[in-house]
Amino acid sequence: MASVATRKRILRTVLEEIIVTVEPGVLHVKLHWKGGDHTMLEVAKNRSGQHRWKTNATTEQLIRDLARLLPDGSIASILNRLGMRTAKGHTWTQQRVCVFRNDHSIALYRDGERAERGELILHEAAKRLGISRMTVVRLIKDGVLPAKQTCVGAPYVIREIDLDLQEVRHAVRNGRAVSPDSRQRSFDYQ
Repeated sequence: MASVATRKRILRTVLEEIIVTVEPGVLHVKLHWKGGDHTMLEVAKNRSGQHRWKTNATTEQLIRDLARLLPDGSIASILNRLGMRTAKGHTWTQQRVCVFRNDHSIALYRDGERAERGELILHEAAKRLGISRMTVVRLIKDGVLPAKQTCVGAPYVIREIDLDLQEVRHAVRNGRAVSPDSRQRSFDYQ
């Protein structure tokens, strides 16, 4: 196998001239070989900022969704736990998430942004209701407390107004979720 230097020497021996004409979206390449032959090539031109390293659409959408909830370091942790990699196959870091967000015009998470939208995450809802995080998770799993989760491992997002739902208040008062069967009654023991 020839070295890079040897291959360059061979090319210089057989190629006389290369002419490149640039047009919008395409490069026209004309190779003049020693001996008088010509080869015409047409190569699609990359747009500004475009390259062969492209993060898949699922990861991009996940970062967009998580950027509304969490800072870059937390987003990197979630992506790594899910086994997602960068376009080049690297693990995610706070720096890589930051660069990705900037390249794709994704806004930076600000402290208090969720509160402005009237959203809480698990520990905030638990504190507000005066119950444990696991009880809040159970209320969510039982369908008593509406919540959204972008992906496994991402925080649950709970609307603040949903904490005042009658079913939620009843479940918090009784220490358990309300049965979905309307015929079932609760007994108060004395």
